[in-house]
Formats: sequence, C-alpha cells, structure tokens
Amino acid sequence: MVRIRLQRFGRKKDPFYRIVVADSRSPRDGKFIEIIGYYEPKKKILKIERDKYLQWLKNGAQPTDIVVSLVKNFKVIDSKPSEIS
Repeated sequence: MVRIRLQRFGRKKDPFYRIVVADSRSPRDGKFIEIIGYYEPKKKILKIERDKYLQWLKNGAQPTDIVVSLVKNFKVIDSKPSEIS
C-alpha cells in the first residue's frame, strides 16, 4: 500500500519534515517514491504541491492521520480524502 506521510529531518529539538509518498513497508526515513511538500512546525509553515497530493489520492495513496490533520488545519483542500474522486 502506498502512503503519504512525513519524513523527519533536522537536528535534535529542531525538526523539519518532508511530505513524501512511500510504500507502507519502508521505514519512516527510508526509501520514498516522490517528495510532494514540506512542513516546518517551529515556523508553522506547510508547503505542499496540491496537484500532486490530489493526484496521489486519486491513484489510491492513503495519507496518514497526521498528514490529513495538517492538510485540514492549513486548509490546503476543503474536503476529506474520502470525498475526493
């Protein structure tokens, strides 16, 4: 199964995350298919390529709960992933 999830970077107590499309069996910071955005929690910045995100959802990728809440809180899209088709 393909998942849209966060991949952690940065140093201790200063995280930086990439939003990636990856196989669910690969480790958190391991192999991925495509980078579609990034998230900086300290600066409260979320940058995501909306078209790629929607395309991966249409292709059957499942976002993690954290990614869904980030997309919803930053108002990247207005509807839930299950409503997009």
